[in-house]
Amino acid sequence: MRLRTLAAVCGAVLVSRFPVSTNALASETAGSWTTAWATALQPIPQRPDLPALYRAPDTHGRTVRQIIYPTLAGNAVRLHISNAYGSTPLVIEDLRIARSAGGAAAQRTGEARVTFGGKTAIAVPPGGSAESDPAAINIASGAPYVVSAFVGPEQRLVAWHRVSNQVSYVSVPGNHAGDATGDAFRQRFTQFAWLTGLSVEAPGSGAIAAIGDSITDGMRSSLNENRRWPDALVRRLARAGEHSTAVVNLGISGNRLLSDSPCYGDALVKRFERDVLERPGVKTVILLIGINDINFAAMPPRAGLDCDFPHTQVSAPDLTGGYLRVIAEAHRRGIRIFGATLTPASLPPQREAIRVAVNQWIRTSHAFDGVIDFDAALKDRAQPDRLQKDYDSGDHIHPGDAGYAAMADAVPLEAVAMAARK
Repeated sequence: MRLRTLAAVCGAVLVSRFPVSTNALASETAGSWTTAWATALQPIPQRPDLPALYRAPDTHGRTVRQIIYPTLAGNAVRLHISNAYGSTPLVIEDLRIARSAGGAAAQRTGEARVTFGGKTAIAVPPGGSAESDPAAINIASGAPYVVSAFVGPEQRLVAWHRVSNQVSYVSVPGNHAGDATGDAFRQRFTQFAWLTGLSVEAPGSGAIAAIGDSITDGMRSSLNENRRWPDALVRRLARAGEHSTAVVNLGISGNRLLSDSPCYGDALVKRFERDVLERPGVKTVILLIGINDINFAAMPPRAGLDCDFPHTQVSAPDLTGGYLRVIAEAHRRGIRIFGATLTPASLPPQREAIRVAVNQWIRTSHAFDGVIDFDAALKDRAQPDRLQKDYDSGDHIHPGDAGYAAMADAVPLEAVAMAARK
């Protein structure tokens, strides 16, 4: 345990009360453990004039109850929590997981109380993360579960996954982690907080990690309905009788391949190790990223919070060079990586030329272990720089539910699933 680091931050008293579990994803969870649900965090801009979309809910001394859908069955779980971007310790005093009973309610039968080093409370140092002890609970793939965290009296949100497309809940003050009803959970929010992974004990299984930007994140898909393209891929695998392969979504809306953002997280080339390679059981990656790199250079600078900063100009060789860096990292870990073509976004000619050149490279370079042609699946045949009307959510960039389903149908199922089983 990294007690010296925590002691320097919190003092010896806090360390003795809240022992911290070190991040042991690569070693302790290797072998029979596979990631069944995950999300990626991004910092919340820290300034007083934040627009409403970036204002975090009040969590001081309250219970945060999140709804997640694991994509692999098992009889034991480990939860991964993160204090990425934190400047003070993340204090969780009670953490539980139970089957959802709808809304903010939880089924008490089969509930598991989660521990860290045998203790029910933990303090995670700034920038750190922790993996829980195994907890016995029956996990059914595709079913909703509530994860309830009662946090310390000074705890606040400084990082989240902003576009969850899933309603979660914050309680009135106090420990309501063990509540069966949702009566105490009066505040709703649509982000994920602190919880960044759930792995199940499932020997012989593997996970597909989908990573990218808002199109992987599922922007403009239906709230609470799991209609993102990775969700549709889970259902397609189930229909094919493939029950040993999980799919986890590590997209971040607004994310770029090469540039950080004050709102949209670290560049994918920087976050790839933390968000993908350190996950237990990930054997295959689907990479879809680059449209924001192409677009953000043309966005006008904004006074106050400028989420598109820096407005970096990129070329097709810049993007393909970034892909090669990610591919090399995956291959060093023995992970296969599929490249996905960039989907139509009604771009002006100069930017469209970059997208076309990048897609040509993805299709013909043979740098990836395989290609998923999302561009071909979604484009209007008469106007290939645009989405098909039936697949367009209305903003001409993001697919709607039907478009996300078409993306899942474009995945070469046997090749991707076989790679995840190896």
